[in-house]
Amino acid sequence: LLTSSKSPDLLRIRHSCAHIMAMAVQKLHPGTQVTIGPWIERGFYYDFDTKEPLSNKDLKAIKKEMQRLIKRKLPMSEEEVTVEEARRRIEEIKEPYKMEILEGILARDPASTITIWHIGEEGQKDHWWDLCAGPHVPTTGHIAPDAIDLETVAGAYWRGDEHKAQLQRIYGTAWESADQLQAYKTFKEEAARRDHRRIGQDLDLFSLNDSAGAGLVFWHPKGALVRHLIESHWKQKHMEAGYQLIYTPHVASATLWQRSGHLDFYRENMFDQMQMEEEEWLVKPMNCPLHVNIYKSTQHSYRNLPLRYAELGTVYRYERSGTLHGLFRVRGFTQDDAHIFCLPDQITKEIIGVLDMVEQMMGSFGFTRLEVDLSTRPEKSVGSDDIWASAEAALEDALVAKQWQYSVDEGGGAFYGPKIDIKIEDAIGRRWQCSTIQLDFNLPERFGMTYMDADQQHRQPIMIHRAIFGSIERFFGILVENYAGAFPVWLAPVQAQILPVSPAVADYAEETAAAMRAKGLRVEVAGGERIAKLIRNAEKAKVPLMCVVGTKEAEAASLSVRTYGPQGGELGMLPITEVVERLQAATASQSSF
Repeated sequence: LLTSSKSPDLLRIRHSCAHIMAMAVQKLHPGTQVTIGPWIERGFYYDFDTKEPLSNKDLKAIKKEMQRLIKRKLPMSEEEVTVEEARRRIEEIKEPYKMEILEGILARDPASTITIWHIGEEGQKDHWWDLCAGPHVPTTGHIAPDAIDLETVAGAYWRGDEHKAQLQRIYGTAWESADQLQAYKTFKEEAARRDHRRIGQDLDLFSLNDSAGAGLVFWHPKGALVRHLIESHWKQKHMEAGYQLIYTPHVASATLWQRSGHLDFYRENMFDQMQMEEEEWLVKPMNCPLHVNIYKSTQHSYRNLPLRYAELGTVYRYERSGTLHGLFRVRGFTQDDAHIFCLPDQITKEIIGVLDMVEQMMGSFGFTRLEVDLSTRPEKSVGSDDIWASAEAALEDALVAKQWQYSVDEGGGAFYGPKIDIKIEDAIGRRWQCSTIQLDFNLPERFGMTYMDADQQHRQPIMIHRAIFGSIERFFGILVENYAGAFPVWLAPVQAQILPVSPAVADYAEETAAAMRAKGLRVEVAGGERIAKLIRNAEKAKVPLMCVVGTKEAEAASLSVRTYGPQGGELGMLPITEVVERLQAATASQSSF
């Protein structure tokens, strides 16, 4: 399914549908004021300030009116106007949000060109306009009326600020054909089936409990075990790659966050201060300044660089309750954070090493399709022209050395350095932003970080921030949805479940499970039900191996094995030793049984 950013045609269709929807809403609900209405990756939305609340029941009538406007094949045209004329027209129709948008445009650039997009002809009954830079389709007739749908009504705040007016947001989608729309609906149904929040509850992996506050995760035994396996794999690969594991405090003084710049630029995302012994402290929103402190705790020579610190560091960020979403958006999460301190001429080699790790690590979880973006220097930045040029060239050289395709986001870097962002593609084609590699010229200067060069002169090191997963919580949620809860053998919290057909073989089942656990395997015994029910329960729990045991199996020191999933099935009676060896091999190689 093409996204708007990948298809200029779909982008125009969806942007135009946002305008057509706003026109329809204002026709059906007089007095409604419009705010903003952009295209998004698989659709569009518009935010409204309405006299009466809208509900999903209203969507049918709005869609019908949209289809009427589409079938009329109304022209969509652009008009350039003066600032004075734009103000006059906005005042005439009494749209205060439009006026605020106009003033915002002028505040950013007083010389901005002001454009209006029209639907229909001025003076006609079916005419509507909005401030907009485009692009749009030439006429509403370029949109297939049976390829649009309105999905839901949600709440929103003007400018995303909960202290400002509460609005109503209508989400919609639009495609080039009815077949594409149906494919999208099928995709949405499959995505809903894979929802990690539902699967997490069904498989007893984690929960979110209001008693601890929204956005803070409770890890249940099975979910905690999977998390442990992910983190152990992460630690092993980092130590093999020459990283040093560190741990840093969850709380640091306000003085540190002032020096790092977080109190000036990130304060609204930090939790309130706490006071201890007349000093102000805050829980950390990031690990970076604390890693810098470890670097600064000793002197460094160019000979011992690069230095690589890695930490699974839990951070806390204030997110509005309305933005929280399962494990994907939380207030407390663990970053798989690492910082590399190196010389300027070591950047390319270090970046290649990080890209290698991204490729290997993501590949071990089944993610082999990557989308890469290189973001370059923005208008406002710190650091010299020379350091920016060499840093951007180093990142580009690393991507070329890997022979990876990538897109360049001109001016999309942070003010303190260029970066590489990497998205992974899951089992149903969704892309998830996970890995980030970010150069930083700011923190080394703020904290006076130095190393001694070959001439015994103090020099400032290059600092590279990088994360592979982004956050353990979010990546766990992505894994749950990617696998639809059916973790591969090496990650499954229970690798095999032994199912006795009768109490007569219960002891054999327990002894077998104990022997397999002694070999490092994760095995449970289920009982107390008829064998058909035990098998159904194991399938619901998505256990990779179901091992049925009866008198015949007990006498032969064997297990009757069946595997889970669409590719699974009966493997017949296998010796216990063979089952153990194959499970161990699958775990070690991260492959199927």
